[in-house]
Amino acid sequence: METITTTPFGQRPVTAALIERARAAQGPVSASHFNKWELFRELCVARAAFGISDRDLTVLNALLSFHQDTNLSDNGNLIVFPSNKALSERAHGMAESTLRRHLAALGAAGLIQRHDSPNGKRYAARGADGEISRAFGFDLRPLLVQARDITRAAAETRAAQERMKRLREAVTLLKRDALKLVQYGQETAPGPLWSPFEAALLNIHRQMRRKMDYDTLKGLEETLNQMLPDIRHALMQTEEMSGNARENERHYSNSNPDSHDSELCQEKAKGEVSDSSEPDRQSQGPEPTLPLALVLKACPDILPYAPDKPRHWHELVALAGFVRGMMGISPDAWEEAKAVMGPETAAITVAGILQRIEQIRSPGGYLRALTRRAGDGAFSPGPMIMALLSADKAAA
Repeated sequence: METITTTPFGQRPVTAALIERARAAQGPVSASHFNKWELFRELCVARAAFGISDRDLTVLNALLSFHQDTNLSDNGNLIVFPSNKALSERAHGMAESTLRRHLAALGAAGLIQRHDSPNGKRYAARGADGEISRAFGFDLRPLLVQARDITRAAAETRAAQERMKRLREAVTLLKRDALKLVQYGQETAPGPLWSPFEAALLNIHRQMRRKMDYDTLKGLEETLNQMLPDIRHALMQTEEMSGNARENERHYSNSNPDSHDSELCQEKAKGEVSDSSEPDRQSQGPEPTLPLALVLKACPDILPYAPDKPRHWHELVALAGFVRGMMGISPDAWEEAKAVMGPETAAITVAGILQRIEQIRSPGGYLRALTRRAGDGAFSPGPMIMALLSADKAAA
């Protein structure tokens, strides 16, 4: 259908932008046919790229509803000519002054083109065959001209939204790890060491309550990635300090000549205590018969918490002592397990519990129950490790 006018009716002036939009609207289309509602949905996703609002889209939706066909076709009639009253009804009762503002926004975005009649009214003239030969109203052809740009912008918008979603998830998880580790540190070793971490995490939490762009959120991720190793290092230091303090307390107690252990040693030296009464040896438990490498193969979930892969039993014991707090195992339960099972066996047990953490409601209570069974001689970590290895093979 022939287009005979691009200049506005009435007092609206001709501008350079209007001339440029009219030229672009008459350019080649990027798609000769396109489902109008599919294109509209793509434009809804990509609206920020075209500088339009949801209210602008409401008016465009109303305009598209006046187009009779489902597809926009370059060889068809793409000019719609609803009255302001009819357009207002399909735009959910939007006021005429508001309609004019949003129609102007759609025109400025290059999504529609106005064709004004001599008297400014919108209508169509029909030929002898009853087909529309000339129409004055809003031309939808610019949508076909920009169809490829619209779909590309929608794809880019979805990709950016997905990246933003994944980044926000990562930052949330990092913040949660940092916050819970700091809380654990405050519970086990209260002191001013945790105040800077707490203040930094509070600031990050406040920032995340606001809407942030990708670069700002990426900066928070980098900050948390730098903070977490410092928190873990501080936790390791506090664990070592508390461990040394307990060793010093035991050493001081055992060196006391009035202690019960000294009396037992003196009695044993005199032959008054039989060889079967060795509370110290029994309290330490038997040496583990499982290879360390086999334990780590069965319980790989503990490895991410270690700066390096444990190569000796004492390293696994220290690592288990580090992670047990995050699992909800109290210091008393851990110390009791080490005393009854022996440090190495207790560490193997904690690693096994961590590997099945999703299936265990109360890791601390479970460790205490296993400790009691070990005290009665009814528990060994071997079957637990073998079961984990079998489950891993079955899953593979």
